[in-house]
Amino acid sequence: MTAADPIVIAGFAVEAPGGIDTPRAYWAALESSTELIGAFPRDRGWPLDELLSVSELDDWGAVQDAGGFLTGAADFDPAFFGIAQREAIATDPQQRVALRVAWRALENTGLNPGALAGADAGCFIGCSPMEYGPHGAKVDEYSGLRIIGHGLLSAAARISHCLGLIGPSMTVDAACASSITALHLAAAAVRDGDCEWALAGAVCVMGSPLAFYEFARHNALSADGHCRSYSDDASGTLWGEGAGVVVVERESRARELGHRIHGTLLASHHNHNGAGKPILVPRTDAQERLIRRTIARAGIDPADIGMIEGHGTATRAGDPVELRALQNTYGVAGSAPLLGSVKSNAGHAQAAAGMLGLVKLLLAGQHGRIPPTLFADNPTTKVDWERSSLRLAAKVEPWEPRDGRRYGAVSSFGAGGSNAHAILALPVDEENDDA
Repeated sequence: MTAADPIVIAGFAVEAPGGIDTPRAYWAALESSTELIGAFPRDRGWPLDELLSVSELDDWGAVQDAGGFLTGAADFDPAFFGIAQREAIATDPQQRVALRVAWRALENTGLNPGALAGADAGCFIGCSPMEYGPHGAKVDEYSGLRIIGHGLLSAAARISHCLGLIGPSMTVDAACASSITALHLAAAAVRDGDCEWALAGAVCVMGSPLAFYEFARHNALSADGHCRSYSDDASGTLWGEGAGVVVVERESRARELGHRIHGTLLASHHNHNGAGKPILVPRTDAQERLIRRTIARAGIDPADIGMIEGHGTATRAGDPVELRALQNTYGVAGSAPLLGSVKSNAGHAQAAAGMLGLVKLLLAGQHGRIPPTLFADNPTTKVDWERSSLRLAAKVEPWEPRDGRRYGAVSSFGAGGSNAHAILALPVDEENDDA
């Protein structure tokens, strides 16, 4: 395959907090500046009284009764997917949600998911370990089913097995950088001929409140139950859930099969912070290096980038680091890119965060409008905004194309030091409102 036959996104699907399970509903929430945060679920057996009182412990931060939770996380039809009832119960909900979102992505592409057995297709799913169910080291009715039911072990394998895909299948854990890393690996597999096409995506469903406990101990959770990305009022992150899957293939294949091209992946890259600072501390130099290399691979003028979907965790350490890297790259390129983060709407979906951001970018390109990022009316004062042209998207803005395409970028950075970035070109002549 040559540069004249690039990797494109031919279909996608998404699930987000607030009962959102279609791109149309997702876009409506983004464009209307809807916050999708809700109270902790009361049907998961979580120790809420203890969780909401951890601030009484020495040196612990408070946990608010808030997060971005999937309302249908437990919904699943095992018979539809050929899975026995007991096995389905023992299976991490991350696998179940990823499977149904992958199915919808295929339908969105125009493929029949039930007729793909033997397809030379890959599957790359970002997913991080989550506690789910009772302790496994004991004898009970689910013994023997957890080998495959564990979320991280088989999120991608579950999809490949159910659909009968015979290409490479891999679950990717790069913490919060998992989504774009999975996209990068899927595109490379298609580009290198490892498979004809691939599913790339990520999922996050919290089977336990472990992440809330961990960040409360670090005093890194939001103090008011909002994820105020890039805001001067930001006090910490707010955990969320979500899932997204895209179908990637060569442009020639998409054209031949009549698949709609939602975007062209011009370049992607991933790297690591390396040694030096503590493993949880983000690094401006690493992120800047990542962005510069991705721009070079894309072969475009960075001034063409009109929208950047950032990471924006609303942590005191993370946001300024990311903003400086963006200022040093896109912000001095001679344009005025608008920056936002869907975390301000839905919370931090961890492994799936970048995929929710990618789908937001695709939809913005289709509609020709850049949705606002919430809480952008009070940008952080920890960076000097006047030193670059980078600005937050504070309201719905028209996204003007350049040479018939809109150019956008999406970032995701992992707590373990992994970083990922992608640049896409989004067609104008195929835009409509029926995604």
